[in-house]
Amino acid sequence: MSPQQTPRRAPAVVRPDEDRPLGDVGGRVRNGLGDWGRSPVLDFYGLICVGTLLIGTGLVMVLSSSSVVSIAKGDSPFAGLLAQGKFALIGLVGLLVAAFLPPRTYERFAWVLLGLGIALQCLVHVPGIGVAAGGNTNWIRIAGQTLQPSELLKLALAVWLGAILTRKRPLLHRTMHLVIPVVPVIVVALGLVLLGHDLGTMMIMAMLVAGSLWIGGVPRRWFVLGGGVGVAAILFFALTNANRMARIGNWLHGTCEGDSCLQSDQGLMGLAEGGWWGVGLGQSRQKWGRLPAAQDDYIFAIIGEELGLIGTLGVLLLFSVFALILFRMITRARDPFIQITIGGVGAWLLGQAFVNMMVVTGMLPVLGVPLPFISSGGSALVASMLALGMLLSFARHEPGAQEALAARMSTVRSALAVIPAGRGGEGARRRRRGRRGAKSARGTSSARKTKTTAGTAKASTTRAAASGGRARTAAPSSRSRGAGSRSSGTRTTGSRGAGARSSGTARRSRARSSSRSAEPTARPDTEGYAR
Repeated sequence: MSPQQTPRRAPAVVRPDEDRPLGDVGGRVRNGLGDWGRSPVLDFYGLICVGTLLIGTGLVMVLSSSSVVSIAKGDSPFAGLLAQGKFALIGLVGLLVAAFLPPRTYERFAWVLLGLGIALQCLVHVPGIGVAAGGNTNWIRIAGQTLQPSELLKLALAVWLGAILTRKRPLLHRTMHLVIPVVPVIVVALGLVLLGHDLGTMMIMAMLVAGSLWIGGVPRRWFVLGGGVGVAAILFFALTNANRMARIGNWLHGTCEGDSCLQSDQGLMGLAEGGWWGVGLGQSRQKWGRLPAAQDDYIFAIIGEELGLIGTLGVLLLFSVFALILFRMITRARDPFIQITIGGVGAWLLGQAFVNMMVVTGMLPVLGVPLPFISSGGSALVASMLALGMLLSFARHEPGAQEALAARMSTVRSALAVIPAGRGGEGARRRRRGRRGAKSARGTSSARKTKTTAGTAKASTTRAAASGGRARTAAPSSRSRGAGSRSSGTRTTGSRGAGARSSGTARRSRARSSSRSAEPTARPDTEGYAR
């Protein structure tokens, strides 16, 4: 070994002792968790897992909470699941498309998305298209399908704020650059929603704006000013509406007139009946017409009743993990647009989730906001899945994520390439046909070789027989010439006759020997050819 080369160290061997019979388990776990936490694709796979669990939980709970109402209406008990599943499939297609788009595409089309969202929200106030429900006018009906444009406006507003604040980030300390065009667009977007009397959705959008401005680096004094204006506006619209004042009074004092506390009381009763472990999936009693909007805004109460405290804590844990993933993405991202947009989307989805759970548990007055990914509602589910797809696109473009994903895919392709085909597969049938063809070709070649060998043997036998006949023909002629010489009586002629007899005898002996030498080789081939 040369002096430049360093000796290779052997891996450390973990040897058990009396105090630690399993070795340093804690150290191995810490090292494994550290490597896993430093993985560049942790956010990507984490979003996929958390999103799948939340959407799957939502589909199951929508089926459980809506089956009784569907039967009462004369529909199939799976009607609610089929309707929600249809929107889930639409959202899945949109999620895949959004996940494969590069982040620059969102930044480039931010104004287009904002214009589309505002245009759809304006249709809410068009007679014949806008639909009112529960005192709010926040839906549109087009071609028999009801949509909620404010859900899509949330996503468009988050993308637009990310693009604008990224472009104006060096100038945010100047008042005019901060005010124009951010403030007018925010006022228009939130004002259109508030014109439909949907105060809850407007508050969620205000949280989205605050999250984007905070991550964008807006000076804190603007948050104090904006927060004061927002609280004043909420108080104004609450005090000028009797329904909202009744909800706030019920929440503050606990005194209810008529059935104004029915929804909140039945929701708390459902959580109480669930206990620790719940009454069982599908066994809820509140969904039998007791709890209004059991599959919509109050689905969290059905989760608590059927799955107990463990189920509600599981949902809370999923959203908490979702918050940690978004925080990690913000800290790892290098593009300010990605950071600001993630901040807006996180404030929207997480803020709406915790507001919904606080309303159901009685910590806030009834606001009428759904639980993201879980509550029944096609527009909310599609918008949430589109936002999740955009977050997956951002996670794919984290430092080192694309290289790690490409390496993982190449490993999967290599593993799939060595898997043998099934016995009944097309590849197996082709191989069997190839083997049969090879066998038939070998049989044809062997038959041709046999015929060729037999023909050669027959030709050899024929030549040997012809040589023997010529030898026999030459022998009598020699004897006749010898006899003629003896009759002449001359000594010279006799000597010639003796020489001729000796030469004839030699030729006959050579012919016999050649015939005998040809017979053993020709006989088996001739017999085989005859057969």
